[in-house]
Amino acid sequence: FTCTCQNGVTATGGPATCEVDECAMDPCGTGQTCEDPDKSYMSQHDFKCTCDNDPSLTQIDGPATCFKDECLMQPCGVDQSCNDPKQTLKDLKDFTCTCSNGVVSTGGKATCEVDECEVG
Repeated sequence: FTCTCQNGVTATGGPATCEVDECAMDPCGTGQTCEDPDKSYMSQHDFKCTCDNDPSLTQIDGPATCFKDECLMQPCGVDQSCNDPKQTLKDLKDFTCTCSNGVVSTGGKATCEVDECEVG
């Protein structure tokens, strides 16, 4: 007799060793590393996601919540303030650049136009 696993592994005359690599489907996503310590068929939902930029942030059986303050890279222009309200990897490009005259841009430098006629 032959035993066949769902992933195609077979064994003749006894049980097959069925392995499932839960990391193969990239369950963690961008900016994370997946580790599946026990690939046996009976041990599912034990994979661990670890943030690449902060290995202390982990999650078992799902994506970890990884943080990244985009303002640390100083994406705004001179005389612009930067605000990154949601500092998670899934909320990239949500930072705002604000000019001193109130012009705001989301995800990039603001165009701070100055009316030279009003500047003394």
